[in-house]
Amino acid sequence: MRILLIEDDAGLGPAVREQIVADGHLADWVRELADAEACTATVDYDLILLDLMLPDGRGIPFLRALRGRGATTPVIILTAMDRISDRIEGLNAGADDYLVKPFDLSELSARIGAVARRYNGNPNPLIALGAFRVDLAARQVTRPEGPVDLGRREWIVLETLLRNAGRYVSRPEIEDRLYSFEEGVESNTVEVYVSRLRRKLGRDSIQTQRGLGYRIPK
Repeated sequence: MRILLIEDDAGLGPAVREQIVADGHLADWVRELADAEACTATVDYDLILLDLMLPDGRGIPFLRALRGRGATTPVIILTAMDRISDRIEGLNAGADDYLVKPFDLSELSARIGAVARRYNGNPNPLIALGAFRVDLAARQVTRPEGPVDLGRREWIVLETLLRNAGRYVSRPEIEDRLYSFEEGVESNTVEVYVSRLRRKLGRDSIQTQRGLGYRIPK
């Protein structure tokens, strides 16, 4: 997934970003709401992590505006504001989860995975892909003979296609999940990783349609 982290804490921000990347996702980290607005205007994020108290304003109006535009992106609030009234306000504004600081990074990872699965319409992290079994929570692929070793970006491509099973996903859409703003897009990258996945999961595991992209059949 490509995740937008909106957090101004110079100590917490890098730690959360490193955890997101270690979990196999992409992370764009901004410290102000103005930058968050610019990011959400150009990228269709899979999930947003939102602090409530930022240098240029509060996170709640940003969240309400996001929902007011019809955006359905999952949002998890990360904040030190721990009163019940604060939690109610955040959830009523459109947040999907609310995590009070300080928190364990492994718990954050679990919550990200749970919220993403609910939005995908299947809270079960286990997916059957032919003879293979994919565990989205553990980020593992297994077959009867044992585990299948996937690189970080191979996993990102596979997860992107699985979350859109039955729909063709275009090359630019996949590239958006492979590269953050800080990274340059390499030519033919998507083709390379799709080819590697086919070698590991079978030629028929991923379908290609010229002009439309790639898909995993439902």
